[in-house]
Amino acid sequence: MNQIVEEDDQDSVTIAIDNDGVPDAMSEDDEVESSYSFDFFAKNDLIKLHESSDEYSIVRTGFFSGIEENSRKKIKILAIHKTFNSSFSAKVKAKNFQILAKAVARKCCGDANIKYAWYSASKVEICEILKHGFSWYIKTAENQYCYRTSIYLFAAKFSSDSVLGSKVDETGVRHLLLCRVILGKQELVTGNCNDRFHPSSPEFDSGVDDLSAPRKYIIWSTYMNSHILPCYIISFGAPYEACIA
Repeated sequence: MNQIVEEDDQDSVTIAIDNDGVPDAMSEDDEVESSYSFDFFAKNDLIKLHESSDEYSIVRTGFFSGIEENSRKKIKILAIHKTFNSSFSAKVKAKNFQILAKAVARKCCGDANIKYAWYSASKVEICEILKHGFSWYIKTAENQYCYRTSIYLFAAKFSSDSVLGSKVDETGVRHLLLCRVILGKQELVTGNCNDRFHPSSPEFDSGVDDLSAPRKYIIWSTYMNSHILPCYIISFGAPYEACIA
């Protein structure tokens, strides 16, 4: 199956190919040629992947594999960008992620439990994350700011959940972050966890909604800028009904 494969020994994040003949989720005829400008991503240390590249194909297929067939037909990918890690701060962040992964692996009997996961955000928030990292404050629907205690990401195979939480920009385009996440040892988290900003004990590194088949990953605010490494941004057009199907 075409899938995202972890490669830990590189300063920049890449994906490798494991082919066993799974077809693409959409045909090339379904791709959208758009005049949409992605200058705001180019200014934030991102490179646009070519549609013929292996990375583009794998990220695209992984995205659609988590979405029901009826909704796939309504979603049009406009672009996939990759973090380039050319700036000093980006290189340091990528290197620190590798060092931390090795430390968590030693703590967890050799397995840091690194997974790919989707994060739903607005274009503005994504650009802020790329520049400065995840913010300790979030804006509510009432345009008020409140303290963030945790970050929710969706497992790679549940991209449909991230689409549901995606936000349209001023031109009607939606964007999602595909990140690598150090999960380490997970604890079950149920109900409202707004009063917690760290694991229940040093034994744990992250939270999940289901220990046997997690759909949602919970990274506490104390770990959000060390345990999460943004890798790709997928930009797409989708009508409202495709996001709630």
